[in-house]
Amino acid sequence: MEDDNAAAALDSIVTEFHSYEDFLDSQITSLDLYYLEDEELARQLVELGYRGSGEVLKREEFESRKAAAEASRLNKRSQIRTLASTGKELKDNFLKALAEREEANHSARMTSIIFIRDHNAQGQEISGYIDYSHRLKLEDFEPYFSGKKRLLPRSTDLSFYNWETQVSTSNDSANYEVIAENSTGLLFKNKRDRKILNVDPKASPGDNSSRTPLQSDLYTQVVIYDHITRRRA
Repeated sequence: MEDDNAAAALDSIVTEFHSYEDFLDSQITSLDLYYLEDEELARQLVELGYRGSGEVLKREEFESRKAAAEASRLNKRSQIRTLASTGKELKDNFLKALAEREEANHSARMTSIIFIRDHNAQGQEISGYIDYSHRLKLEDFEPYFSGKKRLLPRSTDLSFYNWETQVSTSNDSANYEVIAENSTGLLFKNKRDRKILNVDPKASPGDNSSRTPLQSDLYTQVVIYDHITRRRA
């Protein structure tokens, strides 16, 4: 019990003070400074246990407990992150597929590319390839899963084409490099493991990749390309 109380007291100190120097300063009295006339010397005496009005805590232990507390905080923060699809009653196949892949794309264990062909708000036919993991980090997907918004390709995505205006764009993302000038068609190189993802429906999608066409009531055409990311050895 005493050990538990002592550990709790040390954890409280680590939480209360931003740095070890702040902790040392809290142990120094005005009388100490009056006689010693040197703040740094007063800190050293506290660290050695010769001065101070509270717990003796070595720098190494403070730093160690501080690091552990920060790691615990980040872990809890990660655990309480709620997925945008959580609690949603999803009926469309496409939204269900996005929900199934949301956590893996959040954690970057998977980097999915979504192909969508449909019409924009102006009634123009558009199509494009979306880096799902990248878009998840840039925006809140709750409106998409709740049906308030429709996920559509943008000119800032991996690839975008407006069939009416013939505007075409391509952009590298956080996870993929676009290889547009290629005899076999559009390719995407994964930046993590350097593997090539081929979106040609007549070809193999590539190593650690799969192609999943989906029937959706919300879109004219949807295909999801999943890539399991692995770093090069």
